[in-house]
Amino acid sequence: MNHANAAALPAWRAKLALYLDLIRWNRPAGWLLLLWPTLSALWVAAGGWPGWHLLLVFTLGTILMRSAGCCINDVADRDFDRHVKRTAQRPITSGRMSVREALAVGAALAFAAFLLVLTTTPAAILLSLPALAVALVYPYAKRHVSMPQAVLGVAFSFGIPMAFGVMQVESGVAAWSWSSLVAAVPWQAWGLVVSNLFWVLAYDTEYAMVDRDDDLRIGMKTSAITLGRWDVAGVTAFYLLHLALWGGLLWPVVRGPVFGLALAAALAQVVWHYGMIRERTRDGCFRAFRLNHWLGLTLFLGVVGHYALKALG
Repeated sequence: MNHANAAALPAWRAKLALYLDLIRWNRPAGWLLLLWPTLSALWVAAGGWPGWHLLLVFTLGTILMRSAGCCINDVADRDFDRHVKRTAQRPITSGRMSVREALAVGAALAFAAFLLVLTTTPAAILLSLPALAVALVYPYAKRHVSMPQAVLGVAFSFGIPMAFGVMQVESGVAAWSWSSLVAAVPWQAWGLVVSNLFWVLAYDTEYAMVDRDDDLRIGMKTSAITLGRWDVAGVTAFYLLHLALWGGLLWPVVRGPVFGLALAAALAQVVWHYGMIRERTRDGCFRAFRLNHWLGLTLFLGVVGHYALKALG
């Protein structure tokens, strides 16, 4: 919504529109990128349908935490965003919202997500704490880390071990122990985290390629700048590593024609993305980023389809 239209609205609707703009409500691709691998892990951890409670917890929790992350990111980047054409009109940067108000919105959203986690297990609750810490660190990593997308990858992947953590069978005081947490989250879950990190590196490097000229001018560090002329090759390698690890780790559990077809379709999308970014145009790179959630959905449907066929006998 543009500023003129917002000004014509009643005060409460104008404020709501501003909050929705802050959390990128009109751009769901952002939270879909987090949702699909998390739900894939949830289905695998549950051995099929996880139930409505857990589905709602992880879906709403993903949306809430991504929205909270947008608030924190915009506060941290407010002095940089005004120099980037794509971000210059964000609510904080444009002066339509104060830093204090944005932080309050972010805190409220994160607290709501934490309340959802409290309805699950000690293992998931414990894992939510480092997940929040990494999410808070990421916006500032762009000033000091040459590939901050790796930090983002960790932040975006914590839903995976949490999905296994909610299946924790131990209860009582013992459930809060380190040994119980380790038992609840198998090593394969952490392997999926590494795999998902490569996917985040792929699509967020595409995103960084859009702003490369602006980021170079203001001194921001990104994977697109670090990779330089190897950016397209790097993105392609990240995709292939993601699919190799994701497929290798899940194949023993969901092997079969459905998941195999999903992997093949995901690989075809990698070729498609290469075609979109190989000329390094802003429009092509941004389109590739926006359409990335289809790759995650494809792999998720491969997992769901496997368990659905298994349930049918």
